[in-house]
Amino acid sequence: MADDLEQVLTEVGPRLRALRESRSVTLAALSKATGISVSTLSRLESGGRRPSLELLLPLAKAHRVPLDELVGAPPTGDPRVHLQPIRRGNETIIPLNRQPGGLRAFKHIIPAGTRLAPELKTHEGYEWLYVLAGRLRLVLGEHDVVLKTGEVAEFDTHVPHWFGNGDDRPVEVLSLFGPQGERMHVRAAPKGSGVDGR
Repeated sequence: MADDLEQVLTEVGPRLRALRESRSVTLAALSKATGISVSTLSRLESGGRRPSLELLLPLAKAHRVPLDELVGAPPTGDPRVHLQPIRRGNETIIPLNRQPGGLRAFKHIIPAGTRLAPELKTHEGYEWLYVLAGRLRLVLGEHDVVLKTGEVAEFDTHVPHWFGNGDDRPVEVLSLFGPQGERMHVRAAPKGSGVDGR
């Protein structure tokens, strides 16, 4: 239970930053609207300041969203996942599950011409990518490949990596991401079952 609470609190900062940036609001403008100092807002978004009710209430009012949305609280008794897209520049990332920690699922929608220049990064975890539509360029260490619709890649995120448009068209990708050591297990249909066309 304590781990779940800590995970929820950790996710508040990035959620606040994404919400502010999606509305093109500066820290200075938000500070003026809420009475919270720019430095406190910055530390809150970066995780350097723990969120509290006295900080979240004016932020919810300024953004005109329910407090539940700022903390990612699921609607009580509703099993549906209410998708809350995150915008990063022109790219849209849609979290497909709301369970903090563990395996996370995302849909990435990358418009044409959005991510063309590789910027490799590394971090903890393991990632599985499935191309839903279009062509995805994946740079993974020394490998530079283009995946077509229906193709899959799986890799340790300690290896420097980047993915983006594989050509001049948009691409849609399903991404599963888990903490280090938590690999995805995808089972293929047994030979002769007819499912794989053989």
